[in-house]
Formats: sequence, structure tokens, C-alpha cells
Amino acid sequence: QVQLVESGGGLVQAGESLRLSCAATESIYGIADMGWYRQAPGKQRELVAIVRSVGKRDYAESVVGRFTISRDNAKKMVTLTMNSLKPEDTAVYYCYADAQSYYNGPYRPKWGQGTQVTVSS
Repeated sequence: QVQLVESGGGLVQAGESLRLSCAATESIYGIADMGWYRQAPGKQRELVAIVRSVGKRDYAESVVGRFTISRDNAKKMVTLTMNSLKPEDTAVYYCYADAQSYYNGPYRPKWGQGTQVTVSS
């Protein structure tokens, strides 16, 4: 069952921009933390940016000043705006949410299906 639907991604040249969006489906009731991870070939999945339940934003050091994350709680959406992209940003980007499926239910990690971002030099 798909619970996080991603859009955006694609192939760009270094220095260009992309925007990724993620929307939770109706099967998700409540969300605590919501954000983006990425996984490059041969590497572990890493946090890119996340908005915590209290509103605090955390970024990977490598994207500070270039990426901006925003969240719309009413729409259960999160957007990642990526500027000044570098070849090392090439990866599959996954939407993440710490979410509950029903009222008063437990919060569990949810993942999107992933979207490819490729930055050519």
C-alpha cells in the first residue's frame, strides 16, 4: 500500500535546480517528522533534510545553503527545493514520514517509492 507519493526528480546539469514533492495519502492519519533521505549507488541511505514535529528543520551538512525543505501540515506534504545541484547529489531520493495510520495509533516509519535525481557535470 503506497502511503507516500513522490513527484519531481529527473536529470539536470550541475548548478541547476530541482524540486521534489511528497504527499501522504488518506491512509495516513497523523505525521510527526517528515522529510527526505537519499541513497547513492554503493552507499548507505542518508538524511538530506527533515522537518521535525515541533517545526525544527535539520539538514545534512553537505546541502546546507543549497537545499530548502518546507512542510504543509494541512496538506500532509513536504517539498524539497534543491539549488546549485552538484554531481555528488546524484541519488535516489526517498520521502520519509514518522506517521500513524489511525487515530491514537503508533507512529511508524513510512517510505516513498523513491525518485531518481541525476546531476551531470
